[in-house]
Amino acid sequence: MASVFQTYLQLGFLHICTPRAADHLTFLLALCAPYVLADWRRVLALVTSFTVGHSLTLALATLGLVAFRPALIEALIPVTIMVTALWNLRGAGQLITRRTSVLAVAPNALALGFGLIHGLGFSNYLRALLGANSRPLEELLAFNVGVELGQVLIVATILLVGAVLLGSLRVVRRDWLLTTSGAALGIATVLLLQLLWP
Repeated sequence: MASVFQTYLQLGFLHICTPRAADHLTFLLALCAPYVLADWRRVLALVTSFTVGHSLTLALATLGLVAFRPALIEALIPVTIMVTALWNLRGAGQLITRRTSVLAVAPNALALGFGLIHGLGFSNYLRALLGANSRPLEELLAFNVGVELGQVLIVATILLVGAVLLGSLRVVRRDWLLTTSGAALGIATVLLLQLLWP
């Protein structure tokens, strides 16, 4: 019989590694789109910033220390994807010459801020599992670790697919960025419209 920790670890992993998590998957695609495997330090910094943000609000909301309107958060998540995709498209022409620091303030601050919003989205699901008045630390920790493991798998997959397309199939890096960011923008727009006009 699985322990409570294992159960919530699996729930966290499956919450992000499923087609039902299209919003979070699309955000990670947009976040990683400008980078290749050689940029792994930048990706690590961005994903760490995103993780800090969503871990903080996931904990605060699950423990009942912050209150928010779930409908507003669900609408803001596609907006975070749209902003990230537009940021990518804006910088597409500077891909080859750009020498951004691993700790560049703007991209990491953006990832951190958007992580705060996504963490509130994660907490909606976890609180529904636990019940409104439940505040268990073990379940919260296990769920968050599961989300992180899923996130690592997704980011690694995106970078590896990019490496194959850019390396073996000779896809131009700028085309990869434009295609993935454009797709993310389109998906986010559809998600937002579905929320606003169900």
